[in-house]
Amino acid sequence: MSKLFSSFRLRSTTFRNRIFVSPMCQYSALEGVPNDWHLVHLGSRAVGGAGLVMVEATAVAAEGRISPHDLGLWNDRQAEAFAPIARFIAEHGAVPAIQLAHAGRKASTDAPWLSGSPLRPEQGGWQVVAPSAVPFSRESPMPRELTVTELDGIVQSFTDAAKRALAAGFKVVEIHMAHGYLLHQFLSPLTNRRTDDYGGSLENRACLPLRVAHAVREVWPHNLPLFVRISASDWVEGGWDLAQSVALCRWLKETGVDLIDCSSGGLTPDARIPAGPGFQTPFATAIRQEAGIAVGAVGLITDAAQAEQIVATGLADAVLLARELLRDPYWPLHAARELGAEVEWPKQYLRAKPA
Repeated sequence: MSKLFSSFRLRSTTFRNRIFVSPMCQYSALEGVPNDWHLVHLGSRAVGGAGLVMVEATAVAAEGRISPHDLGLWNDRQAEAFAPIARFIAEHGAVPAIQLAHAGRKASTDAPWLSGSPLRPEQGGWQVVAPSAVPFSRESPMPRELTVTELDGIVQSFTDAAKRALAAGFKVVEIHMAHGYLLHQFLSPLTNRRTDDYGGSLENRACLPLRVAHAVREVWPHNLPLFVRISASDWVEGGWDLAQSVALCRWLKETGVDLIDCSSGGLTPDARIPAGPGFQTPFATAIRQEAGIAVGAVGLITDAAQAEQIVATGLADAVLLARELLRDPYWPLHAARELGAEVEWPKQYLRAKPA
């Protein structure tokens, strides 16, 4: 039997298989509100057989968006627009999930296909914020260092967004602590140069991310899973690394986090990342073994045999696919046939199911 297509349970939630749709920004929202594009984009992956479908990085505050075109969950209008999307995903057998995020110093940029460049206020941009006044690149604006009072507000923004996610019908929330966005900026010594209780030692740098995780766990129902995405390495000497990630994940487990979504990089534009098939999977394996927590592997996982090997040999509990599921929303159905697994097809598509 295929391990990839075996069910997986966290708390009271059962995933029909271990193929998860990774959060992928679409840069297609207006004022943070999801629309028909998001319904079709996310819904087709549920119809295509994935076990979990996760909404892209969704900003907990307007200034936390990567671009003016990002999704948001800082008001009830946005939550109401998410409800039919979450409902459609669930109706077609997948678990609806959403990633909550704040971009910090990487906010206020244009969509990638426009320029991806930082936006000035006259272009619709805004003042970016960070743990310390350290810009992302030479072309990026200088971020304003956040005050302690503002940090309290950010924690509240995450908890409010989690409540709205629940009201909209999502069954999993993932906190974004990766890819150089705000919570990752607090974790890494390259971007966190504070001298107060939120900077310096590993424990201090982890303070805000752990506060956010604890606060979200407090408002997220006990029977529903909580995920965290991390960058397990900055790929830069003197930056965030696997050893610190293991320590963080042990603390996150104590806080009530159920699964670590293991990615890497994104903090600096000059990192040298040795990308290749499954190149981040060893991070997931190390965290699973050393922190004793469920993990998802992500990064250039593209074929069925590769995904099967990752979960069958215990390298990770699930795989998260990104670009491969953009190329083929029905990848899980095709992978099941390749692996000899019997899976349920949408009844509307049964006439096309291979014999």
